[in-house]
Amino acid sequence: MGRLEGKTAIVVGGGQTPGDTIGNGRATCLRFAQENAQVIVVDRSLKSAEETAGLIASEGGLAQAFQLDATDEGGFQGLVEGVLRDHGKIDILHNNVGIGLNDSSVLKVTEEAWDHIFSVNLKSALFSCKAIVPVMRKQGFGAIVNISSVAAIAGTGSITAYKASKAALNAFTQSLAASNAKYGVRANVIMPGLMNTPMAIEGYVAAGRDRDELVKKRDSSVPLGAKMGTAWDVANAALFLASDEAKFITGVNLPVDGGQAARIG
Repeated sequence: MGRLEGKTAIVVGGGQTPGDTIGNGRATCLRFAQENAQVIVVDRSLKSAEETAGLIASEGGLAQAFQLDATDEGGFQGLVEGVLRDHGKIDILHNNVGIGLNDSSVLKVTEEAWDHIFSVNLKSALFSCKAIVPVMRKQGFGAIVNISSVAAIAGTGSITAYKASKAALNAFTQSLAASNAKYGVRANVIMPGLMNTPMAIEGYVAAGRDRDELVKKRDSSVPLGAKMGTAWDVANAALFLASDEAKFITGVNLPVDGGQAARIG
């Protein structure tokens, strides 16, 4: 019997950026399915969502792909209606959407880049929760996991909007946890550190960075073992927080970062 036996999980951002490794969203979908959850893989790219669903099916799991732009509030209503029609409940909401496109320092970041990063990183969680929390309240149960970043609390140099948006996501989740505890709905944050995932690596490689040199530099910055984490580290943390094993945990910001947050104090 799996740790998510009989549960229905929506993973927003369950596809991934193309690359040599696996992304956080896809790995989480696979881990949830491996523990017998029925997984609704939501992504802006239907092809990428279908690839994730196909991987789950190839392992004998149950998944559906759903195309949705997470910055479109109206789209979530159709998602919720479809999931309730097919499954009757929503046990888990996992928000994995996030970007840092065109970010820069305080003096250089543009209003356009700032607004776009906040829209994707924060509004997406707001919109999914506005659609799904009422369902969870009515049920009297539900687990929400939002993927933030250790950048929310650590020094980040020139990624101003990304850092601010992830810090805001942490605060949003804390508010979500406090206001929904009485309804039996939990909400927690995972803060990944330096991860070897396509989103973290491929953009730099496309811009001309040497892959091996980049990985080596990032590895050397990790306190625990001088090696980056993988998407499976995030997925396993998400599995725990989404499961009944964490039934007494809400409002927590969990670093999955190889000790980066510990260095801060």
